[in-house]
Amino acid sequence: MELSGKTILLTGGTAGIGHALARQLMAKGASVVLTGRDPQRLAAMAAEGFETMSADLSDAEGVDALIAEWGGREIDVLLNNAGQLVDHDFRKGQPDADAADAGVYANLSAPIRLITGLMANLISRPEAAIVNVTSGLAIAPAARQPVYCATKAGLRFYSLALREQLKDTNIRVIEALPPVVDTQMNDGNPMKKMPPEECERQIVVAIEKDRDEANIGMTKALRMVESLSPAIARSVTLKF
Repeated sequence: MELSGKTILLTGGTAGIGHALARQLMAKGASVVLTGRDPQRLAAMAAEGFETMSADLSDAEGVDALIAEWGGREIDVLLNNAGQLVDHDFRKGQPDADAADAGVYANLSAPIRLITGLMANLISRPEAAIVNVTSGLAIAPAARQPVYCATKAGLRFYSLALREQLKDTNIRVIEALPPVVDTQMNDGNPMKKMPPEECERQIVVAIEKDRDEANIGMTKALRMVESLSPAIARSVTLKF
């Protein structure tokens, strides 16, 4: 896909992976509309020339409000990047069930609801793409993040099935599987972290080249190990 002139809705575009991704997409000539929850971060991105929409995607009301605000506008790429990392480790104490519910919604239900609500807009374009950002942990889970891993695995399988449904349409379904990226979300993660700019560069390349998947950084190695022995792959990631 040629990104110049395309309209992209990027969720979670004010921090982490989305922050750098928005800039790289704009540098390609795309018109990037990004969402976020923090007013100050939204204002900072608006000052850089981005169109912004305030959106809390942790429940159906927030997602529906975003869809309603978008209305009948043209959209060439829906990039589901927003996500929540939920602390859900019984070894450290009793987890917050409400936080888990919000994380499940933001990471899995919100992308599905956005895709459903904006499908008519996407299908009307000459070419379009749905990009779902999952994780290397959608391949094999980490013990300390069971909710995050479960939701990303769910979004991965949704993406695989959706791609099959839409194979004869104008819509490309792309899954991006980042490794651990050096963002605020991963401040306490002991694993080696990829610079966000390189992660985003590889996502942009996958969109431009119409690839089904972007296996980024260490995710490539994890996919290779998992293809040979899922048990070995799990034994590695479950330690973290």
